[in-house]
Amino acid sequence: GKTPHSNAQFLVFCAAVIRAVHKNAVLLRGSVAHAGNDHRLGANEAPPAIISIFLGDMLTDIFEQIEKGGATGTKQGGILHTGVSSLPQLPRDAGDRNRTSPFAFTGNKLEFRAVGSGQSIAFPNICLNVAVAESLDALATELENAVKGGEKLDDAVSRLLTRLVKEHKRIIFNGNGYAQEWQDEAAKRGLLNHRNTVDAFPELVKPDVLKTFEKYKVLNEREVRARLEIAIEQYNKVVNIEGQSMTHLANRYILPAGLVYQKLVAESVSATKAAGVDCAEGRKLLGEVCGLTCE
Repeated sequence: GKTPHSNAQFLVFCAAVIRAVHKNAVLLRGSVAHAGNDHRLGANEAPPAIISIFLGDMLTDIFEQIEKGGATGTKQGGILHTGVSSLPQLPRDAGDRNRTSPFAFTGNKLEFRAVGSGQSIAFPNICLNVAVAESLDALATELENAVKGGEKLDDAVSRLLTRLVKEHKRIIFNGNGYAQEWQDEAAKRGLLNHRNTVDAFPELVKPDVLKTFEKYKVLNEREVRARLEIAIEQYNKVVNIEGQSMTHLANRYILPAGLVYQKLVAESVSATKAAGVDCAEGRKLLGEVCGLTCE
């Protein structure tokens, strides 16, 4: 809606997702670990390996108000300035966009963006649903107990939201996920940063993760470990194929081309020397090319 600060149901569910992502960051990171993502997350493309949530200016402002005692207003988006006077004014969404966030609010939904392009979405969806289910269960239980104890629901919700923001706000980040400053800041916040699959896989069999899966009868420990074993085997095979392909390309195409170029430079240096001219740059280039081909 246009006034999310007064929409208690929305705020509770949003806070539940924030709690779920923060509490289960190890599970979510492990669920998207595979060979293809080693080249994406925090490297060449897509969001970084650090699990965080982008809320945008509007929701961040609302939760900051809640932390201080209660939300009383919603920040508006304003106008998008294009710099072209001939174009009409365009409304700007207060949530804005951030393509460097692995988990982002984009106007009307939260997106888990770290899933690999060559990866099945099944297991990441299972992990995300388990994480959110656990969070909703915990929040519902707390609210139900508060109401049974005589507290009004609105008061219980207000108290719950304030506590959730204080406990889980460190997972919220609206800046540039690629910046080194965020890597440093995330470390200070104690956020997980597994930059490759080998480091991320063990998180799937941590005791808390296995306990959550079994509590909701989604997967037992044996089933989780079986999936991990298959994932490791697939990872090893893909990395091995990529390594062999790289070696094949280097030996068949790159090295021969390098040797041909090396021969041309060597002939040029030899011809120049035979003509009685000392070309230092030619000798320097030949040394560099020889060094590279020998490596």
